[in-house]
Amino acid sequence: MSNISKAFENGKAFIPFITCGDPDLETSAKIIRSMAQAGADLIELGIPFSDPTAEGPVIQEASLRALSAGTTTDKVMDLVRELRKDLFTPMVFMTYANVVFSYGAEKFIKTCSEIGIDGMIIPDLPFEEKEEFQPLCKKYGVDLISFIAPTSENRIAMIAKEASGFIYIISSLGVTGTRSEITTDIASITKVIRENTSVPCAVGFGISTPQQATKMASVSDGAIVGSAIVKIIAKYGKDAPEHVKEFVKSMKDAM
Repeated sequence: MSNISKAFENGKAFIPFITCGDPDLETSAKIIRSMAQAGADLIELGIPFSDPTAEGPVIQEASLRALSAGTTTDKVMDLVRELRKDLFTPMVFMTYANVVFSYGAEKFIKTCSEIGIDGMIIPDLPFEEKEEFQPLCKKYGVDLISFIAPTSENRIAMIAKEASGFIYIISSLGVTGTRSEITTDIASITKVIRENTSVPCAVGFGISTPQQATKMASVSDGAIVGSAIVKIIAKYGKDAPEHVKEFVKSMKDAM
């Protein structure tokens, strides 16, 4: 059984995201620990990339700050290795295909397995091209997380049947970022997913308030929040861990 499934065992899962290395790796470690203490069920760790095509300005800027601070994929791996000495919350990497290819796909996925990363989210990897990584993920026991978007329509059942870990439902078209309202009919998407798989699904893109998180979790198995957290980190820098902890606790409590 996937370690990710533990995130969904105790009701609705709250899944926060940060960009590792923003503002520096030491602060990232403190933020990750604070999110776990505040009740995060699964944590998404972004490996910074120079051209993060799925991201809006907030996370793009975080990637640039992290890269400017000297963050590398190896340093992020070391960060996780250190955290895993006493942190048992499920964790997944979110990064881009180019990062994995340039590192060496087998080396990357094998290292994920060794350091305790439970899954990979790769926004620029189309479902039809997942065989680039899927066999290696199966070999090393790392879940390759599938995306389902408002435009997936007649592909939802196909994607759901082959999903592992959890399914990432994209709430809205466009890039990541906070939105004043989410108008996609998430309930109809989750209905098709649940007809085809028992793998849990969580909604991300645009969720920034406890009310939105509660609404999205009411029609799925959890809510994913990135930009709202990255904004807090951009505002408070090295002092961000306590502020992020408060935010994560408010979201988790609401759900």
